[in-house]
Amino acid sequence: MESSWSETLLPLGTLIIALLLSILPLPEVIVSFRPDWVAIILVYWSLFRPGYFGFLTAFWLGLALDALYGSLLGQHALALLTVTYIARHFHLRIRVFPIWQMSVTILALLALYEFLLFWADGVAARSVPAVDRWAPVVIGALLWPLVFASMGRLLGAKEREVRNEF
Repeated sequence: MESSWSETLLPLGTLIIALLLSILPLPEVIVSFRPDWVAIILVYWSLFRPGYFGFLTAFWLGLALDALYGSLLGQHALALLTVTYIARHFHLRIRVFPIWQMSVTILALLALYEFLLFWADGVAARSVPAVDRWAPVVIGALLWPLVFASMGRLLGAKEREVRNEF
């Protein structure tokens, strides 16, 4: 029962928190710099627990983001599916990178995510200011070491608790 915490409930909880952080009201000055929390957390779980959460999770989270943002239905789903596929495909290689190389890889994955959103917005004839589009990519890559350390510490603490009970 305890192992289900670190295997299912912890990732699910972090994804729900990421959804909430994505819609959290922010002051107008910093709203353009909000990182793509769902993409960052989904990439983390795709890299470090690829068997538990994958394409179906990315699809449903993308549809949830589309509904929450009022964007073209399937836009975020397509972008999250693509990023999840790449992260899962290369997860064994990316996991052994030093943190700075991992941050650069996350920068590339988030740039691909935003480019796919940019493409879908172009098809729908919707314009988004450049700072709103590309600032979250840079902020997300800069926040990756903090997310990586926090999630690793949280996951490591829960796994140690489970091992100590046996």
